[in-house]
Amino acid sequence: MGHVGLAMHFRRDPNDRRKELTVSRFIEVVHKNAVASRNTADAFIKEMLHYNIAEYVAGGDGRTHPLQPTAATIERFTGWVTAHLRTLDHIDGGDRLARFLERPEMLATLQPLVADGLLASKPVREPNQTFSLFIWLNNGGIVMDWLMSGIDPDHAGLERIPTGVVSIGDFAKWLKLSRTHLGRKLRTAEELGSIGWLGQRGHSVMWVSHRFYEEYMTVQAAKLAVVDTAFKACFPPSQGDG
Repeated sequence: MGHVGLAMHFRRDPNDRRKELTVSRFIEVVHKNAVASRNTADAFIKEMLHYNIAEYVAGGDGRTHPLQPTAATIERFTGWVTAHLRTLDHIDGGDRLARFLERPEMLATLQPLVADGLLASKPVREPNQTFSLFIWLNNGGIVMDWLMSGIDPDHAGLERIPTGVVSIGDFAKWLKLSRTHLGRKLRTAEELGSIGWLGQRGHSVMWVSHRFYEEYMTVQAAKLAVVDTAFKACFPPSQGDG
């Protein structure tokens, strides 16, 4: 939903009210693309406003109340883009990040293409069971990122891959999540055979299954491919690039 809102913001036309980012238009686009229900989209916008991730446009039409992401949100999203471009460069030795930093204003063109690609990507839109379980948890993506970031690459081929997580309480506190809610999701994942503990539950090192690890990597690969395709559309290679 965040990508949908940003794309609508960057594609807005100040001279055409039909292309403004408003609550009603956002809810309609989210619902039309089967991203979430109308009620979920409405709750999402309210949270974005509450936490100053989005704001009403000063001097905007009082009847439609157009919205925009705050400057801090744009800055954080720019960090998201640079992280993905840096990762792609690390994979193939490219120079995407340097080219983007030379023309940061291209963010307004790049992001909507990324959003289109994510909406059209089946691996991203329809991930496997355990990934789906966490993605609907508040900060669920960060939960998975933290689990996977603690994995030793040398252990990635194991059926039960140790992570760096031991205490559910500490994990929840660091993520600013309800320990009860996080614990419930982890128990469901445990019942699916996707996670477990090497010793006593909740008091020993947590492992993730190889299947869950592959689910996560599949989604990340698909997301990187979307970013790469969008980047190539915005920054076509010059004639001298071979």
